[in-house]
Amino acid sequence: MEETHIAFMQRALDLARRAKGRTSPNPLVGAVIVENGKVIGEGYHQKAGTPHAEVHALNAAGEAAKGATLYTTLEPCCHWGRTPPCTEALIRAGIAQVYVAEVDPNPSVAGKGVQQLQNAGINVHVGVLRQEASGLNEVHRKYIQSGRPFVILKTAMSLDGKIATASGESQWITSEASRQRGHEVRDAVDAILVGRGTVARDNPALTTRLQDREGQDAIRIVLDSHAITRPDARIFNTESEVGVIVAVTPEAPTENVDTLEKAGAEVISVPNAHSKVCFKSLMEILGKREITSVLIEGGSQINASALASGIVDKVMCFIAPKLIGGQNAPGPIGGVGIQSLSEAVNLQQMRVTPIPEHDILIEGYL
Repeated sequence: MEETHIAFMQRALDLARRAKGRTSPNPLVGAVIVENGKVIGEGYHQKAGTPHAEVHALNAAGEAAKGATLYTTLEPCCHWGRTPPCTEALIRAGIAQVYVAEVDPNPSVAGKGVQQLQNAGINVHVGVLRQEASGLNEVHRKYIQSGRPFVILKTAMSLDGKIATASGESQWITSEASRQRGHEVRDAVDAILVGRGTVARDNPALTTRLQDREGQDAIRIVLDSHAITRPDARIFNTESEVGVIVAVTPEAPTENVDTLEKAGAEVISVPNAHSKVCFKSLMEILGKREITSVLIEGGSQINASALASGIVDKVMCFIAPKLIGGQNAPGPIGGVGIQSLSEAVNLQQMRVTPIPEHDILIEGYL
């Protein structure tokens, strides 16, 4: 593969990343138009309902786009959605050649865009930096193919696997740098999910606080089977304009539901599983609301239930070089546990990243 193609596609990927967390339910896409080895137009999709990356690049290139080459991180769309088809715009502009990193997983496209361009006489090449492009849109792929959000389970623990001391103290096990990385993840997801126990114990705001730029708050979701969360909890105050959803079971007392709604929460009833909110049913409901990604920041019981339900796609574990000890100090995964190692949840595509102040971040996929 020629280095020039890689370089221009890498530029398109860098452009796409600028909108991370801002395009839901659409994918991240970047596009670069090149003529005689020089970039004459570029752009990226910035928000659902606004022009796609290819259109931004065409507008920047103007008349010079005729006979030029387009590099795009995702197959151009060929159907009407919130915006017109990009394939038609490329054909009208006279683009001669298109390099695509990845075919669109959306069944409405899925190769049809490439075919339409080829039928118009445009040379199309697929696969330049495919793996990088695929990783960039892992959230979109899960959502568009299943109708359910991509779920990240994030936890922070000591080297000996404790998320708190025996007395319940947990602030802070990991470093400020690790916590900032966690806020970067919050900034990129649609929703954050915790259990009522976390709200009662830590009274978190669950907002996004970044040191170098203004962050975006995610929708806050609280799992509370019987709607007993205190209405004066910090999560219901005005620190954020983003809403709070409390997921309850049909057994939740009406008066409790009314109290939470008066506090400003949207209460949704979800089928129960073993007297608790059914995770799978909740994910179906969130998917229908175009919530494409959920970050779980719960305690050990929520983490165990999420894993047991099979909804988790990715695990992020921050580990601090501290030893806490104590038989009663909780670990990141509660519940009854497994009886045999053959039942253990195995992670794949592992990545280990050093974090300043001596923490490490371990990431893996289920």
